[in-house]
Amino acid sequence: MADAAFKPERDYSKEADTQIPEAEQLAKTDIHAAIEKLSVLEKQTRQASDLASTSRILVSIITICKNAGDWSLLNDQTLVLSKKHGQLKQAITTMVQTIVEFLDQTPSLETKLSVIETLRTVTEGKIFVEVERARVTKILSDIKRQQGDLKAAAETLCELQVETFGSMDRREKTEFILAQVALCIETGDWTQAGILSRKISTRYLSRKPKKTPEQLEKEKKEREKKGKAEEEPPKEEDVTELKLRYYEQQITLAKHDAKYLDVCKHYRQVLDTEAVEEDPKMLQATLQRIIYFVILAPHDNEQHDLLHRIHKDARNAAVPQDAELLKLFTVHELMRWPEVSKVFGPHLLSTDIFDSSPGQSADDKAHERWQDLRKRVIEHNVRVVAKYYTRIQMGRLTQLLDLTEDETEKYISELVTAKTVFAKIDRPARIVSFAKPRDADDILNEWSFNMKSLLGHLERIDHLITKEEMMARIQPGVKTKKEKKGKESKRAR
Repeated sequence: MADAAFKPERDYSKEADTQIPEAEQLAKTDIHAAIEKLSVLEKQTRQASDLASTSRILVSIITICKNAGDWSLLNDQTLVLSKKHGQLKQAITTMVQTIVEFLDQTPSLETKLSVIETLRTVTEGKIFVEVERARVTKILSDIKRQQGDLKAAAETLCELQVETFGSMDRREKTEFILAQVALCIETGDWTQAGILSRKISTRYLSRKPKKTPEQLEKEKKEREKKGKAEEEPPKEEDVTELKLRYYEQQITLAKHDAKYLDVCKHYRQVLDTEAVEEDPKMLQATLQRIIYFVILAPHDNEQHDLLHRIHKDARNAAVPQDAELLKLFTVHELMRWPEVSKVFGPHLLSTDIFDSSPGQSADDKAHERWQDLRKRVIEHNVRVVAKYYTRIQMGRLTQLLDLTEDETEKYISELVTAKTVFAKIDRPARIVSFAKPRDADDILNEWSFNMKSLLGHLERIDHLITKEEMMARIQPGVKTKKEKKGKESKRAR
């Protein structure tokens, strides 16, 4: 195909102005003769690289076919015109864009599908019409989805890698990938959904910081220097809808894999949105979910840090009962599961996160999350006991944890495996030891540190004694030894 980046050898605009109306009039009686008439002129404009006239002729030919209602002829002409030797790329793009606009005017679904298939054939492998191919593919996928064939819809849409399309707008590209992820989630292809979702840049969706009055004034002065004082500053693109859709999908994926800490992080990103902050109902629901999922997350350094940062958030005043539950996990005190279940259970089970009662729209993992909450309470209690005890009787430990011996061993074993606590169980003696054994290096290091500290204290004491002696010597009325010896020598004389 020829590249129309250079000037045409001849301008056929006058011939096009004359012959196109004549062909449109002729098409009312003989459509094939009209197309033949325009085809002769199209060859001349194409060979002369007259892009404007060639584009007009191609659009005119397919418009004649559409107005005549002969969609089969339109498909044939589209294929023929796109394959002609030396056809101009931009002319093909214009023709394809025009046909895409005709899709809503097709008389039946079967006709629409045939036109879409023709467009996909014409645009296959051509970079200059990659955006149009993506849009047509999206329409085809939506049709298959409406017909109930989700698998075919997902396969059709996911075959395109729109992240490589340089000519596609960033917003449209993001919407396309979000549609791909949504179909993968519906079909249960969680692995593919996770791979596709990583193609979206979170930096594009992140909240833009508000400009200070000083920054706005500086931009205004710069526009005045460039002579653009009357122009309004460019408006920032609103990506709130895309951001909420993206994080909703990420939350769904993380919930499926029970990655509670990731769910909490995604909800914190949702919270950092003006639309959520300004809506009290959405703000309260988001705060609740942040608290629930940070509590449900397994204990580690990252979870511990995030837990305390969330606890310090002043906005938790909007959810006082949930904030009270969160506070229990931030202090080194035992919390008995029966008491927690009694006080917070009715409130927690009324939410879709923990409510698994039939007839509700809650997901099927709500009961599993309730069991995970009980597990986190028990693990917290084990960490508290390990902090205050070096050895404890198994009977006393089971009493503190409200568990049987088998369950106590199970939870202690899991925490030891995760290296959260150190513990040894002496079954014959029924004693649990939380004291971590120390090797020779640790003992020597501690002894060395203690000796260094002791010597430091002695040096400090010696310095203070010397200081006090010097201060005492310079006090008025206090005579030094030299002064006394001097007086005694005078008296002897």
